[in-house]
Amino acid sequence: MRAHRSAPILLVSASALLLAVALAGCPKKKPKTAACDSNEDCKDGLVCIDKTCQVCTADEQCGPGMACDDGACVAKPECVKDADCDDGKVCQAGRCQACAQDSECGPGGNCEAGVCQRAKACKADEDCEDDEDCVDGFCQKPWAGGGDAGSCTLETVYFGFDEASIAESERDRLDANAQCIGKNAGKNVFVMGHTDATGTDEYNIALSERRARAAADYLSRLGVDPAILDVVGKGETEITGSGDDKDRRVEFSFH
Repeated sequence: MRAHRSAPILLVSASALLLAVALAGCPKKKPKTAACDSNEDCKDGLVCIDKTCQVCTADEQCGPGMACDDGACVAKPECVKDADCDDGKVCQAGRCQACAQDSECGPGGNCEAGVCQRAKACKADEDCEDDEDCVDGFCQKPWAGGGDAGSCTLETVYFGFDEASIAESERDRLDANAQCIGKNAGKNVFVMGHTDATGTDEYNIALSERRARAAADYLSRLGVDPAILDVVGKGETEITGSGDDKDRRVEFSFH
């Protein structure tokens, strides 16, 4: 009986051994790299190099109107700085936009009917008109509205549609905000994220929080103490009325 009952066990063991040997002898399949003749044949921002789709390493590989960003080809922004825009527009989230408030027009600037009237650059008071002073490199009337020469304004930063990453056009504004925060030691700052009305309330709250967190993280990397930054996601609860582009924003205020 023992010999009879052990036979199936030996058979199963032999079969398992043969299967293991067979699997070990099978070569593993290598991942395929998509073949291509041009960039149009590639997906996900890849470029055609040596007949295969690969990540980019330079803007020149991406073609006209495109740039290499973190290994993928993306459309170049319309602008990077306000100086890239004509007709008094401002560069926000990579696009030239009409201004909506004075603070978008730089130190000493004014927004009139969507057009920035920018302050004159200066090095000394003598470079300005008689009723202006040279403040932070621009001719201004610091006493207008009850302000003083040591005051500064925290600027709003803007985002692309469904984006929570900091566009290159917004970095100068965050740099200026970091300097302004440094001049106001002892004050905390609300970092308030907003969205346009597209999407559900739940999604927009989460997106606004990501935007506010991205701005706060950027300020922290510039040396601002994270402990004084209070991140708030407001979703679509405070629409500007000036269009979706103005709604996709992060605002800052001292408290």
